[in-house]
Amino acid sequence: MSGGNADGLNNDGFPNDGPSFSDEELEAALAGFEAEFRNDTDASDIADAESGVTADGGDAATDAGVPSDGIVVPDDASELTDSFDDELQGLLGNKAKSAIIVTQLASADLLAAFCQLSDVSATCLNHAQGAVAVLRNLNGDGPEAAARDLTTVVSGMPVVLAVNRADKLEATLYLKGQAGQGFAPPLLFTETPPFVEDLMLGIATVDDVVAQGVKAVDSGSLDRETALQVIAEHTRFGRGGSRIQ
Repeated sequence: MSGGNADGLNNDGFPNDGPSFSDEELEAALAGFEAEFRNDTDASDIADAESGVTADGGDAATDAGVPSDGIVVPDDASELTDSFDDELQGLLGNKAKSAIIVTQLASADLLAAFCQLSDVSATCLNHAQGAVAVLRNLNGDGPEAAARDLTTVVSGMPVVLAVNRADKLEATLYLKGQAGQGFAPPLLFTETPPFVEDLMLGIATVDDVVAQGVKAVDSGSLDRETALQVIAEHTRFGRGGSRIQ
């Protein structure tokens, strides 16, 4: 572009009220914008999806198979109902978010065998500090019933039941089918495998723990006969009776 004339107007008839650019400078600036636009193509696609408008004026979310309000509705609407109901029951305290039975047993296999004989559905995790059972029945007093049944069938074996219900953690000692002393969760966590706290707080899942190399045994993978065989392998008999190894 050229400079202005004597009456304060430039050669294009506009006021000389700002800096002017040469043709070379303008072309360089345009080239820069074009390069930036090419680099930001993906980002602009995302922006279109967020704004709900595509370059051709269409609905970006609809074009992508997503409703324009951003909510994805599953084909089976019952998934939403079930998820909402689970969350509601959890908030009301009618369903625990997590429940774990902590033992001093040396083996997850042995704990799984005891769970099978006690009709307790759980995934048992191995650890040198003692195997633990991650309970599946979280409805109502299901966790407490599991602790009672397990300590009734395996008389003399104490366990600690840890439950996260309505975001309140509780830990209780069970022996011979009866609830006893309660424990503060921080104290419990210092005496149990590291993954117990993560599982109780929902930081990790059983799959996450297994991925770390922890052995898991499902109580449902055993039948009564197999469970008795596992118990026999861990039991020594002598004059004083039997002893769990």
